[in-house]
Amino acid sequence: METKKGEFYIGRESDTRDPVLLKSSALTTHGVIFGMTGSGKTGLGVNMLEEALLSGIPTLILDPKGDMGNIMLNFPDSAPEDLEPWMDAAKARRKGQTVAEMAAKESAERQSDLAEDEITPERIRQLRDNTEFKIYTPGSSIGIGMNVLGSLKAPDLDWEDHSEIIRDEIEGLVSSILVLAGIESDPVSGPEHILISTIVETWWRQGKDLDLATLVGQIPKPPFRKLGVFDLEMFFSEKQRMKLALQLNTLLASPSMASWLEGEPLDVENLIGRRGKTPCAIIYMAHLSETERQFVVTLLLSKVVTWMRSRPGTSELGALIYMDEAFGYAPPSAEPPSKKPILTILKQARAFGVGLVLVTQNPVDLDYKAMSNAGAWIVGRLQTDNDKRRILDGISGGLPDLDTRISSLKKREFLLHLAKKSSQTIFKRRQAMCYRFGPFTRAQVASLMEPFKATAVAQPPLAAESVQTASVSASLEDLNAPADIAPPVAPGIETVYLDPGTPWITDLGADPTGTCLAPAAAVTVQLLYDDVRASVNHNETYEAVIFPLDGMIDVEDVLSVDHDDRDFRREPPAGASYQLGNTKLQNKTFWTALQTDLKTYLAANRKIEIWKCPGLKLYARVDENREAFEARCRHAADEAADLEVSQLRAQYAKRIDRLQDQISSADTRVRELEADASARTQSEVMSGIGDLLGAFLKGRVGSRTLSSAASRRAASKKARVKLEAAEEKLSDKQKDLLELEHELEEALIVIQNEHDTMASTIESLDIGLEKTDIQVSEAKLVWVPVA
Repeated sequence: METKKGEFYIGRESDTRDPVLLKSSALTTHGVIFGMTGSGKTGLGVNMLEEALLSGIPTLILDPKGDMGNIMLNFPDSAPEDLEPWMDAAKARRKGQTVAEMAAKESAERQSDLAEDEITPERIRQLRDNTEFKIYTPGSSIGIGMNVLGSLKAPDLDWEDHSEIIRDEIEGLVSSILVLAGIESDPVSGPEHILISTIVETWWRQGKDLDLATLVGQIPKPPFRKLGVFDLEMFFSEKQRMKLALQLNTLLASPSMASWLEGEPLDVENLIGRRGKTPCAIIYMAHLSETERQFVVTLLLSKVVTWMRSRPGTSELGALIYMDEAFGYAPPSAEPPSKKPILTILKQARAFGVGLVLVTQNPVDLDYKAMSNAGAWIVGRLQTDNDKRRILDGISGGLPDLDTRISSLKKREFLLHLAKKSSQTIFKRRQAMCYRFGPFTRAQVASLMEPFKATAVAQPPLAAESVQTASVSASLEDLNAPADIAPPVAPGIETVYLDPGTPWITDLGADPTGTCLAPAAAVTVQLLYDDVRASVNHNETYEAVIFPLDGMIDVEDVLSVDHDDRDFRREPPAGASYQLGNTKLQNKTFWTALQTDLKTYLAANRKIEIWKCPGLKLYARVDENREAFEARCRHAADEAADLEVSQLRAQYAKRIDRLQDQISSADTRVRELEADASARTQSEVMSGIGDLLGAFLKGRVGSRTLSSAASRRAASKKARVKLEAAEEKLSDKQKDLLELEHELEEALIVIQNEHDTMASTIESLDIGLEKTDIQVSEAKLVWVPVA
């Protein structure tokens, strides 16, 4: 499929199969993509990003789920050996295939799908060879590290001309830091926010860069005596300032904080500035908690606002920011820190050629100011009527029966609405050029980024000793050294100790003989798997232990076990010492965040698999195996076939009865005519003997006698003609009945084959969890022996 630069080939019209080409200029007014889980919205987003990169447009991708890195997997030939490393071995076993067999099948299907959408190997090769893909992992070294806090660099802007721009960045920066520390403070009225913002502004006005440690050290004794019209002490006492500094120092002292201070500096120009190949920067956040994601998104987008305002004005799309799963970042009824930079970009970025695309499941979860500032709406299958009404309220004019059309959208099918044109198009998205493997694991990210990590600009971690106040400058070693006294825990949180004899202790990576204890959490969760179509309403109790308890829940940190009271002790082992690196255990917000992160983890990773029969619209019960479900499908297919046969019987009954009546009537007529013809023949013979022969012997044969004989013969012949016609009609009706029988036989065979095919077509259906279906019934602190 050949396109011009700036034309995004995203799919084909559902009715005509004509290519749908979205102009890149349409995204300078931004875009929103809506669609429920399974609608294909992520695939559509990948299509848009691929087209942007083919047009040489840099892209910045915010990836909370961890699957947008799939855009890197570009295999021009889609050969089995290219796909085999990305096959799911467990899935192959379930299907009774080897990994190589699955790769070969996937390769053939993929080549066919790409050819159908006219996507050539050359086009995929062009995307691969002309793009520099990088996966950044803030808060972790698994990908390219990102030093988000180590250097709070002053913007290269003049204060006199750009004070508003710089203050917006300061607000985003301070909001991010406070969010990460679990401190709620309003930018307008919160003393914590105002104090830290003023410190940053004081330094930046002098053209000086900051680092987090220096900033924390400034809090007890800032470089000013007044805030507004009041003395500093009256506005925010030294005792309160020291408490704030200690809270932030706890953040610095945490071992996990080191990864936030390593890697390439957070600089938007460095991420997506042109330098040869077209850059595609993927900010991978699957390993982060919700709080940490809010921190990264706020800080990054605040930097984007400052960066875009430094660009020259243009009407062409020069950069595309893509945010997957935007739920919670710009909600209609709350003000998280990320909301302001998002709305600022939507309102102002057009003038600088920067486009923003937001992707979310539900339109009602996005602030209407965000939706109204988007010129391109792309709508897939929606989950609720409220979502549909939200869309219809924002679209005026266009296609008739728009309500019905939206309700009828199929998987991978979307409605494209362009506000400028007041037009709508129903289309099916094209096949992605990349191989969409699914969410990357940590190991896969590390492997893909290994070539870049060797050359990445590493920033050394900041030493806590640089903090200027004695209390704040406690070293990380001192803070993380084992202590003999257990740290305080938030009220209401039960504390227990792991029994050394617990069967799964080694699975947790613990040392049964150890006395140095590290914190973990034992959780009990009530799960509700529900699917209206499948009539599934299945409750499950899930239990697990989360370790290490560092605030970031990852697959590797969760051990699913059925724990009970026998696994725990109430008293610590003799000579116990405690690792005190994570002092947030005493904060109720820590445990609330842990439960929120656990729900996010379970919603992303926990599911049940059942079988479905699409043709019969049947779904297996949760505990029903495939063999039992297949037997039920066969029975249902037989019943459905019997029903259809009964309907067919009613349809054919009248025709059969009519033909049988006609045959009966024809047969009766034939018998009547046979009797008449026989009688006339006999009469002719008898009359002939009596008249013609008698007259002949008596010598009285004349014209009258001959005329009488001929008349009788003609009547006999006419009777035979009628009989032959009646017999022919009877034969025709009998043939009609035979043909009707053959027609009925074929219809019955078709019915049976169709229902046999329906019954034999079995597919798997994954039923996941929504966060509202997850209830944490218990979370307790477990001290685990590690050394």
